[in-house]
Formats: sequence, structure tokens, C-alpha cells
Amino acid sequence: MPFVRTGKKSLRFFCNLPGLARCPLLNTLKTHLISLDSLTDNALMLKVKSGDVDRMGLLFERYHRQLFGFLYHMLGGSRASSEDLVQNVFYRMLKYRHTFTGEGEFRTWMYHLARNVLADHVKKNRHAAHHADVADVAESLAGGSLADAGLEQDQDVAMLHQALARLSPENREVLVLSRFQELKYGEIAQLLNTTEGAVKVRAHRALNELKTTYLRIEN
Repeated sequence: MPFVRTGKKSLRFFCNLPGLARCPLLNTLKTHLISLDSLTDNALMLKVKSGDVDRMGLLFERYHRQLFGFLYHMLGGSRASSEDLVQNVFYRMLKYRHTFTGEGEFRTWMYHLARNVLADHVKKNRHAAHHADVADVAESLAGGSLADAGLEQDQDVAMLHQALARLSPENREVLVLSRFQELKYGEIAQLLNTTEGAVKVRAHRALNELKTTYLRIEN
């Protein structure tokens, strides 16, 4: 994977060793890490845009699990494809970094790229079947309220993905963004180029449809 996180963690480890607590160099590094952590997503992406591409690693740390969760649910539980597409999204962030203006939220811009990557993948693999690896589901459900609740049974998770897969792509997307990824309705409206009211209505209908479909599968 191109965005390696171990370096930053190693620096934190050495910075916190009791015997090295007063080392001037390590204190400087520690201060630098704290200052980087305090930067907003927009500030980091603007640094990437200006040529400091190493800062993409911090954005990867913040969002790779959330992106994986979005793609995983949208693809009906294909772990391998989701992992590959996360990499593709971050590659496109680098490739199209000049399009980021900083006027809107970074997360909205990120999901815009993710949707394009997903659309390209679906078009390319229109006839391919995607199956969930149930053994990996608990770890894979990242960045959402249902993940945090902790679904106990693999069978329940499998049925949930079956129910999600039976929704229309439009309803599945708005449900995943609002319930699993916890985006605000305003963010989703901007992403989908529609009104906040329309997103609320679609999300409500999609949730009811998901509940009905889930209960039908369960029974």
C-alpha cells in the first residue's frame, strides 16, 4: 500500500519513551506531529495541492477506513474490490489535487471522487458477481452507527448486506452515506447535487425499504 503509517507511529513511540523525554530533537518532532494532527482536512489537502504530497498519508490515516466502509456496503460486501478501490480513490486525489479549491469540505470532494471510482468499477464489472466474506465483516464495517453497535451474528450481517443489495443504487447510496458514513444531509445534498429536503425524504424511504426487505429475508 502506498500510504504507509508505521513511520508516524514509530516517531510517537520514541517521543514518549521516558528516557528520551527531554531529548531536544525528539521534542521538536513531537511538537511537529501535534501541529500536523491539528491541521484540518482542508488545510492538509491544500498542502498536498501545493506539492507537499507526503501530507496525503495523514488524510489516508483519517479516512481510509471510512472510505472502505462506503465502498464495501455499496459493492455488497466485496472486501478485495473495496480495498483496491480505496487505493484508487487516493490515487485520484493525488492526480486531481489541482481541482481541490478548499472552498467546500474535503470530505465532500473525497466522496465525489469515490463515487466516480465506484461508477467506473461497476461499469467495468457490470456482469461480475460480488460476494461478502462473512468472516471479515465485523472488521470491515467501518465508520458507521451500525458498525459501532456491533452486530453479533455473521448471519445477521449477511442478511443486512442482502437487504442493502436489493435496494436501488440511488437508495443504497443515500442510506450508506447517511447511516453508515454519518454524513450530514447538507453534505449529501451537495454531493448528489440536490436539495437537503430531497435527501431527507430519500433517506427515510430507503431506511423503511431496508427494514422491510431485511424482515422479509429474516422470515
